[in-house]
Amino acid sequence: MVLISDLLIERLTERLIDHSLPKPEWTHEGHFAAALWLNRHRPDLVEPSGFKRIIISYNEATGTENTDSSGYHHTITVASLRAAAFHLAAHHYEVPICKVLSDLMASPLGAKAWLMSYWHHETLFSVHARRDWVEPDIKMLPF
Repeated sequence: MVLISDLLIERLTERLIDHSLPKPEWTHEGHFAAALWLNRHRPDLVEPSGFKRIIISYNEATGTENTDSSGYHHTITVASLRAAAFHLAAHHYEVPICKVLSDLMASPLGAKAWLMSYWHHETLFSVHARRDWVEPDIKMLPF
């Protein structure tokens, strides 16, 4: 999905929160779109515990179990929230979120496997990393 306007990003985020977002629309780009929109408009919801509640309840509403091997993943969520906040801070407030998202997706973060530059697979996909924050074990995050 190409999110081409701030209104579409806002609607995606609202549908995530109210659980009406179709699961196929909850993509890599969708995760970053919601994180950017919430960072700018609802910073109270981007604390890791707030976003965790949003994702867990969305998963439950759409039939995705939150277990030790599927659903909510804390380290990925926190890293992505930090990446989105860092990227958003590099843009002036008047820059539309859709432009910030486009720039982010064109950056190395736009690659679905961007986290693998910072964590070994076995570390990132461990039960511990799914439940709690685990520091990168390849190199530090740049933000």
